[in-house]
Amino acid sequence: MPQHIGFKLARLPRLWRAVIDERLAPLGLTQTRWVTLYNLRRMGGGQAQCDLARAIGVEAPSLVRTLDQLAEQNLIERRPCAEDRRTKRLHLTEEAAPLLEQIEAIVDEVRDEMLAGFSEEDMRTFESMLDRIEKNGVALQRQSEQNRAG
Repeated sequence: MPQHIGFKLARLPRLWRAVIDERLAPLGLTQTRWVTLYNLRRMGGGQAQCDLARAIGVEAPSLVRTLDQLAEQNLIERRPCAEDRRTKRLHLTEEAAPLLEQIEAIVDEVRDEMLAGFSEEDMRTFESMLDRIEKNGVALQRQSEQNRAG
């Protein structure tokens, strides 16, 4: 097995996002903003900030500035949580819908271009391989956590 496969797997998401970033730049979107909007739409409205941060892979406090900017642009709104008054739930506004449609169209276009030349069978095999790699990685993390605990 090639020893550089891990580096390739790490480099691909950066390359993928860079291509999307370039295509979304004319819309005035930074990576942080489009990733936040895209994930909030994918997760559905009413998400807690900490859940959105976890899905994106950032710390909740570092997401605050981006959320403030998106709220200033009237693309999201924070609403109180009925179960916990300290928590605010994040909702996309109606004004965000056309922008999100553009984001999704560009993301879909980039995906199609990045995966050009692969058959459906290739893609099923590739996805299966990625699932196996992820499963192995999760198992390694659990094992490491268990070893640390003791």
